[in-house]
Amino acid sequence: MSTEFDRRRRWLSAPRFPIISERPEGAVLSHPMFFNRQALHLRPDPARVIVRPFKPATEPRDFNAVDKTRANHIVERVLGLESAEVAQQLADVLENFAGRHRNLLELFGARATEMEAAFDPHAVFTGAQRQLVGAYFLHEYAFEASALFNPSIVRHPDQTGMRDGRCRFILSLRAVGEGHISSLTFRTGSLDVDGKVTVDPTARLASVPKVTNRTARPDGDDVEVVFGPEDDLSERVIFPITDSQMNGIEDARFVEFEDNGRRRYYATYTAYSGRAIRSELIETSDFRTFRMTPLRGAAAGNKGMGLFPRKIDDRFAMIGRQDNENLYLMFSDDLYTWEGGHAFLRPAFPWEFVQIGNCGSPIELDEGWLLLTHGVGPVRKYSIGAVLLDTNDPSKVLARSREPLVRPDPSERAGYVPNVVYTCGGMRHGDRIILPYAISDTFSNFATIKIAALLEAMES
Repeated sequence: MSTEFDRRRRWLSAPRFPIISERPEGAVLSHPMFFNRQALHLRPDPARVIVRPFKPATEPRDFNAVDKTRANHIVERVLGLESAEVAQQLADVLENFAGRHRNLLELFGARATEMEAAFDPHAVFTGAQRQLVGAYFLHEYAFEASALFNPSIVRHPDQTGMRDGRCRFILSLRAVGEGHISSLTFRTGSLDVDGKVTVDPTARLASVPKVTNRTARPDGDDVEVVFGPEDDLSERVIFPITDSQMNGIEDARFVEFEDNGRRRYYATYTAYSGRAIRSELIETSDFRTFRMTPLRGAAAGNKGMGLFPRKIDDRFAMIGRQDNENLYLMFSDDLYTWEGGHAFLRPAFPWEFVQIGNCGSPIELDEGWLLLTHGVGPVRKYSIGAVLLDTNDPSKVLARSREPLVRPDPSERAGYVPNVVYTCGGMRHGDRIILPYAISDTFSNFATIKIAALLEAMES
């Protein structure tokens, strides 16, 4: 007869599919003749967990001068167990968490080593003691328990087997868990020639990368991280590492960047320390190794920077907002320093009177740069619009949508943040724009937009 533990282990070992709703609702379309919403909702899954460091307080307790630290009490208690008891406790932990994480014993041992600086001198651990001690200083974290939103999309670097107008893609998403801490997670999928979106099953496990290099700089740390070769892309979770990111890696705007035939993926994101924000850059060529670097300059102290997919006049170009109201065009010689810029787009229509911002990197069309924008209107309602910019001089606005492409639906406002539709970037696929977007800062959806019809609807 199957035990409850056996049933749970079989469930945990099965491939996990995206939590999908087939109800195509959540937004009102201003232009239904060219905006086709897919019946595909990606919802947060509280069953997906990673292990994170857990550190009991290490300060002396005021009411007991001889009480050194809680951490050392744990060490003393483990060392006080007989070897058979240590083995039994470790076996119980492994049985309880079987199928939920990869290489648990290795994780336990590594965590005990990390904690040594907090421990007083103690007897040398046996292997089992070290692993059991490490288990006491880790905890599970449901990284997308609250929300899975603000997606961006790029072509997958591996298009093997994609024929007849089909395309494989990578979707980045902002995941929010306990304590409103944001991390970066991924999905893969494919596009048919007609723009139909398919999202691949989600791996049953989730993992954080190893930090392989960390360089301290006056303006913040440069960090390089790498995931194991066995980690599926949907397993990979980039959780805050540096002090500037401690309360969140938010709203990554990925773009496929080409320079002299070399392709690389960049994303600007907002690092939130819990007290302050700033823009940082993440870069990768394979979505396995990532480098995170703080951006410098006056413009980097703001949110929502979107990098152009190639240089303009041999300089890097960026769209961003510096005054909480208007959009600015900025240039840089080195990719990491962003100063000045000038406002070239201001709120013009009632749905964006509060402020406007970019919704990802500009998308290059034959007719110019298509910039998806968000506008904030009455009762802080977020909608998505579009602007067409001149190819050679992006400060020149060629056309603009008078009405939003998509806006919140009054019938479905419940969510983490009501009255919001938002995206961190779309992608061109044939004669369409593929647009992943979030609803109420809670879950994500997809739509396709016919480029010709969109341009025709925009006003000069």
